[in-house]
This record gives sequence, C-alpha cells and structure tokens, in this order.
Amino acid sequence: MRSLSGIQPSGRLHLGNYYGAVRQFHKLQEEGHECFYFIANYHAMTTMQDKAQLEQATMHLAMGYLALGIDPNKSVFFVQSDVPQVTELCWILNCVCPVSLMEKGTTYKDKTAKGFSPNMGLFDYPVLQAADIIIYDSTVVPIGADQKQHVEMTRDLAIKFNSVFGETLVVPESLIVPEVAIVPGIDGQKMSKSYGNVIEIFDTPKNTRKRCMQIVTDSTPLEEPKNPDTDNVYALLKLLASPEELQEIAGKYRAGGYGYGHAKDRLSQLVNERFAAAREKYAELEKNPDYLRDVMCEGGRKARAVAEATMQRVRSACGVFRSF
Repeated sequence: MRSLSGIQPSGRLHLGNYYGAVRQFHKLQEEGHECFYFIANYHAMTTMQDKAQLEQATMHLAMGYLALGIDPNKSVFFVQSDVPQVTELCWILNCVCPVSLMEKGTTYKDKTAKGFSPNMGLFDYPVLQAADIIIYDSTVVPIGADQKQHVEMTRDLAIKFNSVFGETLVVPESLIVPEVAIVPGIDGQKMSKSYGNVIEIFDTPKNTRKRCMQIVTDSTPLEEPKNPDTDNVYALLKLLASPEELQEIAGKYRAGGYGYGHAKDRLSQLVNERFAAAREKYAELEKNPDYLRDVMCEGGRKARAVAEATMQRVRSACGVFRSF
C-alpha cells in the first residue's frame, strides 16, 4: 500500500495538526506502509504571498515533522516544489477536467465565504491536489471523514484521463482514518490558524500554560457540578490524559468543587509533558540547518524519480513530445 499525504506550511504546528494528521502519518509509517509525506508549499501560495513567511513556515514544518517522528529512512519526506513534474501533470489534468467539477469544490467555497479574495490557484486547488496524489501512484490517501470530496475529485480526474487516453493512472482509494480527531480551539471552534485559536506544539511551557488558561468555558462556579461532555477543556484532555485519569477528572467535574482552572492547569501540564521530547529535537534541528536541507534534498530526489516515471507514461499516453 502506497500512502500519500501533505500539509500546508500555513503557520506554526498546533494540537489540531498533530491529532488531526501527523499522529496518523506516524502510525502508518510505523506499520510499515510505503509513505510519501510532503510540505504543500504550492498550495499555501493560494492565500500566502509573503516570501519570508512562506520560507519560514516551510522550514518550521520540515523541522516539526521530523521532531514529531516522521523518519526519512522509513518515509519519503519532501517539499512539493522540489518535484516540478507535479505542476506538469496538473496542467495535463486541467485539460481533461470539467469546469463544473471545480465549481463544486468545498475549499474554494469555504475560503471565499470567509473573505479570501478568489484567485485561479484557489479555484484550481483540487486539480493540483489530484496531481500530488496521482503522480506517486498512490493507492490510498488517509483522510478524515470530512475530507472525502478531495479524494473523490482525484478519482474522477484519474478515471477521466484513463477514459480519454487509455489506462495510465492509478486510481486511488480513500483510507478513512477513524481516530482522526476534531480538535477544539481555545474558543470552542475547530482549532485552526485562520481562527487564531490554536495551542502551538513547539511553544514554551509558559506560553502553553497561558494559552490553556485562555480556553473559553461557561460561568459555572467552582463549587457547582459541571458537565465534562460539553466542556472545551475536557475535550482537549481526552486527547492527552489516560483513560483512568479522564474518568477521575470527569468524576470531579460532576461532583463540584473542581474548577475549570484546575482542568486547564492539568491540560497545560499534559501538553508540555507530551511534546517535551519533540521540542528538544526541534531545537536540535534549528541548530543544524545543513542536516535539514540534506534530508529534504534526498526526499525530493526520491519523489522526483517516482514522479518522472509516472510522467513518462502520461506523456506517452497523451502524445506530449519531449526532445530530451
């Protein structure tokens, strides 16, 4: 099974990134699957058009993935822009893609609804995403249940290409990952950089505690019973605490005399404990940029070799001439 996943370098890594994606990436890697993981810097350009910001975010994500356990000896780990073949395939897929298919894209609809100025990159996002998946002959794409449309569009485009030019492309399947968590932010909405409600993974212990203390709760007094099932702090504790501790904390909520401040303090301790080793590794990587670039260079080389093999089939199938 060859698995493909990517993440945009749109800011600092946070708990939502880890429990919504990176944790699953690491699990697939450790289970021995053939994993391709990439930093989607071309995709980020649909909304991020500051040179320094994009460079810094890309390097942060590279260090963050490695610090969180993505192993370049077990997975192909690279930057999207190191594989020029992907944009070549994107153009070819555009030439068989119905405009009506792009008009159904939820990413385009969601971002324009939130006030992002629409551009062709944002509109064409699903085709580049399809090229990312198809070019590595990916058989599965691990996703949460709410992301199924992305893979369905990819399948549609691969099938469309094959119907026009003959059986050339691997048609991938969705791998619905049941343990993908919807992580609440400090305001109760889904944790997202665009909402400014995140708890960063590679922050200082002091800042982590400060962010945890800012989590929105109701105004139930300390001495009164509380419902853990409707509380944002408890929802985050469920990601980090042991089942035994969770049961104990839930009992304290319902009994009264246990304040949200107590729960927030414990949450900050658990976050700092859980990511202490990753933070140490991240700090080491910051001091060794040459090693980081070597790792990404080697990952790009491996990815280009697979991508070029796919493109040779594609060019041959559709009659694209190359003199070299």
